[in-house]
Amino acid sequence: MNKTDAFHAACEMVDDLEGWSDVVIDKEALTLTCVCKGGLLSKDSNVRIWVEGPEGVPNSQTHCSSESSGGIFSKDKANVAEFVRKLYMRIT
Repeated sequence: MNKTDAFHAACEMVDDLEGWSDVVIDKEALTLTCVCKGGLLSKDSNVRIWVEGPEGVPNSQTHCSSESSGGIFSKDKANVAEFVRKLYMRIT
């Protein structure tokens, strides 16, 4: 998949995920920074999504990282797993 198409799919995914909100979208760097709401025992997480790949070739890599700002239990692994699983289902 072309990297710009993968980035647009990732942006649409964040809009569709419950509890996720866009903070910063950098279309030139193909980077999306958003906030995922925490639960009862966790705080909000900052999630960064970025897409890399060569120009003009349908070969891209989508990366996702999550960092929590505290709380008893962190949801970082769950945030990344949720995004990656649903994005994979959307683009395949």
